[in-house]
Amino acid sequence: MNRQFLIGGTTLALLAGVALAGDLDVHAEEVLPEWSLNMTAIEACSCPMFCQCYFNTEPAAHHHHDEYDSEHYCRFNIAWQVNDGHHETTDLTGARFWMAGDLGSGWEDGRMDWSVIHFDPSVTPEQRAGILEIVAPLFPVEWASFEVGEELPIEWQAGAEGAVATLDGGDAAEVRLLPVAQAMLADPVVLDNVQYGGAPRHDGFVMMPNEVEAYHLGPNAFEYEGTNGFMITVDINANDIAQ
Repeated sequence: MNRQFLIGGTTLALLAGVALAGDLDVHAEEVLPEWSLNMTAIEACSCPMFCQCYFNTEPAAHHHHDEYDSEHYCRFNIAWQVNDGHHETTDLTGARFWMAGDLGSGWEDGRMDWSVIHFDPSVTPEQRAGILEIVAPLFPVEWASFEVGEELPIEWQAGAEGAVATLDGGDAAEVRLLPVAQAMLADPVVLDNVQYGGAPRHDGFVMMPNEVEAYHLGPNAFEYEGTNGFMITVDINANDIAQ
């Protein structure tokens, strides 16, 4: 699901100038941003399919025993795998990390409830520092609580039959996504042209309802079945943020 992006428009213009000038010796050097990240998420949340949070400033209402007793929240799991990226001189390719949390009842003021991030033990301290810096502009919100949790192994698999991600073998968290049963064709069901966080580019929401999405750690543990799920590949770099 990786997508290649062209960043050499200036270089092309310079080369065209060389062709016209004939005897001019112009050497254009490609300047890479100080960090860049292309990565794919296996994501699910407690909202019905498809998560209304991408179109509103509050999540879905969840009814309890009394039909008038409802609560708004979006409790999510996101398992990330880096396809290609770097932070300064540190290669981020292949790194895996997990985000879980709750967007809260509403975010008109840009403030959300809580989030915790877990890194796979294979992620080096340098990679961890780079990813934490990049996550901030990717999710440009204020968290009431944001923590770096325990390092735990992350399994990550995706294919035509669905997607599975587990944290600590599923003991800590898991997301299991299924293809859309109502799809008219064998192709994935994709929602495009909708903003994902602070990502300037993505390849669309590949929609897949979850079989289960659960986070089992701490006082905010949760588990849902049959609610929203999707995969998405995002692309972001330091030059995007500087604009």
